Amino acid sequence: MPSTQLPAAAAATAPGPTPPPLALGSLRSPVPGPVPRLPCCHPVLTRHLVLRVQRENPGVLMGGRYTPPDCTPAQTVAVIIPFRHREHHLRYWLHYLHPILRRQRLRYGVYVINQHGEDTFNRAKLLNVGFLEALKEDAAYDCFIFSDVDLVPMDDRNLYRCGDQPRHFAIAMDKFGFRLPYAGYFGGVSGLSKAQFLRINGFPNEYWGWGGEDDDIFNRISLTGMKISRPDIRIGRYRMIKHDRDKHNEPNPQRFTKIQNTKLTMKRDGIGSVRYQVLEVSRQPLFTNITVDIGRPPSWPPRG
Repeated sequence: MPSTQLPAAAAATAPGPTPPPLALGSLRSPVPGPVPRLPCCHPVLTRHLVLRVQRENPGVLMGGRYTPPDCTPAQTVAVIIPFRHREHHLRYWLHYLHPILRRQRLRYGVYVINQHGEDTFNRAKLLNVGFLEALKEDAAYDCFIFSDVDLVPMDDRNLYRCGDQPRHFAIAMDKFGFRLPYAGYFGGVSGLSKAQFLRINGFPNEYWGWGGEDDDIFNRISLTGMKISRPDIRIGRYRMIKHDRDKHNEPNPQRFTKIQNTKLTMKRDGIGSVRYQVLEVSRQPLFTNITVDIGRPPSWPPRG
């Protein structure tokens, strides 16, 4: 059963991520360079790295839960990561994000929603699962941050919190030249309160493969009378960890047709219709891994 759980025999000598560059959380560098391609390493989270990140992040409890000791945050934040076969990216994400979230003095938990099997990837459906499963663990969650595992924020002022409108955090990625690619873009990292998420009936479940689900979500937000909130473009900058296109995450050929029909489908396709089976819940030192069977897509694309 696929999982991000640490095996007992994990090699302790496998290299961890390189130390964060000085400019990562700063705007002093005029055009920061991309995060370098990851070094070859054992494709699991090694005990060596886990111990290192734990030492650097005191107070992060089993399952990736943290509460600041010196304040009472107004929100309880669930960070949801859709996942499959990205252990090396997750190493970087944990290394960078736990310190950032702690410095933002958030009360938060990290949930890695791991798609079982080798069928076509379904990002939005995994995010629906993450919303439901996080609430099962803690009904106090009232803010949900949905983050791709390969995106690292460059400025601590990009606060992972929810407001009175849905929030788009990753507005200026290095792969787009630190610009918003188009006005309706809602990809990468976004945040919705519990009430906002339920108002749009969550995310669509029928976008199998790459592309389209973010535009459908943008349509849902617009159709329910809400607007997208964004940080200043100098603050909402992200580095993308370099990687090749995932196997079984080919472009969705139906995405353009589906996007045009959001108004017709959003009431019947969403959080109220999601079907899945939890195969494993594993509380790791830095995150909670939830492995799920979310079913199979239609007959496209050819499998192999």
